[in-house]
Amino acid sequence: MQTSTMITVYHLIYTLLCATNSHALDRYIAAVYEHVVILPDTTQHPVTLQEALDLMNRNMDVLERAIKTAAQQGAHLIVTPEDGIYGWNFSRQTIYPYLEDIPDPEVNWIPCSEPERFGPAPVQERLSCLAKNNSIYVVANIGDKKACNVSEAGCPQDGHYNYNTAVVFDSDGKLTARYHKYNLFLGEDQFNAPDVPEVVTFDTPFGKFGIFICFDILFYNPAVALVVAHNVDTIIFPTAWMNLLPHLTAIEFHSAWAMGMGVNLLSANTHNTSRKMTGSGIFSPDKVVPYYYNMDTEEGHLLISDLSAHPRNSSTYLPTEWDIYASSIENFPAGTNIFNGKLFSDEFTFTELQEPQGNYTICQNDLCCHLSYNMVEKQSNELYVLGAFDGLHVDEGKYYLQVCTLLKCESTDLKTCGESVEMASTRFHSFCLSGTFATSYVFPEVLLSQIHLAPGMFKVLNDGRLISQSNISSRPLLSVTLFGRCYERDPAGP
Repeated sequence: MQTSTMITVYHLIYTLLCATNSHALDRYIAAVYEHVVILPDTTQHPVTLQEALDLMNRNMDVLERAIKTAAQQGAHLIVTPEDGIYGWNFSRQTIYPYLEDIPDPEVNWIPCSEPERFGPAPVQERLSCLAKNNSIYVVANIGDKKACNVSEAGCPQDGHYNYNTAVVFDSDGKLTARYHKYNLFLGEDQFNAPDVPEVVTFDTPFGKFGIFICFDILFYNPAVALVVAHNVDTIIFPTAWMNLLPHLTAIEFHSAWAMGMGVNLLSANTHNTSRKMTGSGIFSPDKVVPYYYNMDTEEGHLLISDLSAHPRNSSTYLPTEWDIYASSIENFPAGTNIFNGKLFSDEFTFTELQEPQGNYTICQNDLCCHLSYNMVEKQSNELYVLGAFDGLHVDEGKYYLQVCTLLKCESTDLKTCGESVEMASTRFHSFCLSGTFATSYVFPEVLLSQIHLAPGMFKVLNDGRLISQSNISSRPLLSVTLFGRCYERDPAGP
């Protein structure tokens, strides 16, 4: 629980914000809640509607406490996780009792006031009342069902579409946004993807918001399109993210995405250590705190922070030309120990950092990665490499990557380079990483030992260099990465 001092501070911030301009705030207070989901029993047969509602109400009891606490501390909006109300491990048949018909928000509906207007909707009614009674925007993830005629093209044989759905209720309890997940992850066979990606935005007194869910973040539609074509200020991001080192832990990649896109990202993850699910944060282009990562206990956690309502309009945000520096210099030597290694099924080209300091270039296809570095002391029992990958990733999805990375190997055996590593003891005085990227969508990551972010320890220059700050030497380093996405080279389809 938050201390009384914290509560007082957030009430003061809220009061000052409202006093400044109650209709168009320059800053606002956001909350995200990482939830330990109460899961249903695994079954091959559907439960009754009442049994499904009982399970969902148990989860909403927990979420209600988080929502009330956030509202008491002045939060304008709270985001809760993907799968946070009913869990996972469903078939199309067993998910059905958990679904409700969610209407288009254009119907102008407050379920708390008119619960039966579109038929039984007890989950939407409760979420609406939580928003209305606490005067806070509430974001939740539930399931939408839409009947269809099986004779129509695309209609499933059971006569209905099931959608993984994010909903937003405003501070009056009105259904203000609904988004159906487009890029379904492996195993989400209980859900359908919409025919085309939905671009969902909504306006508030504290900025323009967009929504997508979990795996969507790795693709252009709808994630990047929301920023590029629709000028949103903040992304709402419910997720059930399974962490994968070295480049795709939740806090690492989500904070990098916010920085690379120049927007706020409100990331609410589910918490389940057996599935390596943890990592939530309130991220902005110039600020990566607060965040939460905990693989030691099964506990939920509430994060609250104030944010700029319009980060892309601020003087601190400047677009980056990612290839300017890397394309303007001659290649450094590649080193004497060049080898290939697997990282998340992708074959990287690596070169070993054999000296305590140096300059290296490693290339693959059209991508050349340049690194200048200086270690505090080279540990004899730790091996670091510079790696490059320029190709189509095909493991859990198909998407084209260009990646430059400095990373610690699992051991001094070269075959372990690219495997998951959580601990390091080597500290760096400095580093400078750049690459000849063929994309403007590059996400800068710096990860410290024990899975910590490095706020204030690095910055990105406008010419595409990711460089350390003077205080980087205070903590051992796991990886430094420029994670590029070439969306135009992706195969067609979700």
